[in-house]
Amino acid sequence: MNSENQNIAIKAENITKSFGDFTAVDHISFEVTKGEIFGFLGANGAGKTTAMRMFSGLSIPTSGTATVAGFDVYKETEKIKKSIGYMSQKFSLYNNLTVKENLNFFGGIYGIPRKELKTKGESLLHELGLEKEKNKLVSELPLGWKQKLAFSVAIFHEPEIVFLDEPTGGVDPVTRRQFWNMIYEASDRGITIFVTTHYMDEAEYCDRVSIMVDGKIAALDTPANLKKQFKAKNMDEVFYELARGAKRVE
Repeated sequence: MNSENQNIAIKAENITKSFGDFTAVDHISFEVTKGEIFGFLGANGAGKTTAMRMFSGLSIPTSGTATVAGFDVYKETEKIKKSIGYMSQKFSLYNNLTVKENLNFFGGIYGIPRKELKTKGESLLHELGLEKEKNKLVSELPLGWKQKLAFSVAIFHEPEIVFLDEPTGGVDPVTRRQFWNMIYEASDRGITIFVTTHYMDEAEYCDRVSIMVDGKIAALDTPANLKKQFKAKNMDEVFYELARGAKRVE
């Protein structure tokens, strides 16, 4: 592996996913560098969730090539799963377990040694201010706390890459801002962030943004360059300009 490739977290070349006659993801190509916050945007039906499933080892592409954390998406899906974290828009912890039980459960899945797990768990509870709530059922926590806990659990094992699928859906603006501070901190530690969101103001927080339309990448650049390219005041205007011609909706 050359030094250029060592700095690449995700590399996709003409990745395609078809279901019968329908092409959900149509020959997309891009690279994500290590530690980058990469926004992966698109209207409903654009193909972004299908693409994310391929990059997280949950679905095999129809054609094209891609590596995630240096592993092949066709042959090394299990290695990919061990190298990433994942948080879905549908809250990804167990509501019928306590906060502490969730940490122990996922820490065990991620292979964190028991002694280290205890120390890491206590440290995380302190960071989140959840020491007093550690024996509460997750179902009893406010949504914002749940989301912050879910993100913390997704990066508990210090993965190379974390995939976040609309992680701030339904939470208030203050909590969203706090959540993004956690994302910045993870990025500063070298974790690559691959995030989908339907909040266009959050696109401004990303280092670079890709916008999918009808299964293809219609634009990919920094938020500042995209606004300049489309003579737009904000990312909402950029997104509208690109998405208004979309033929597909869910």
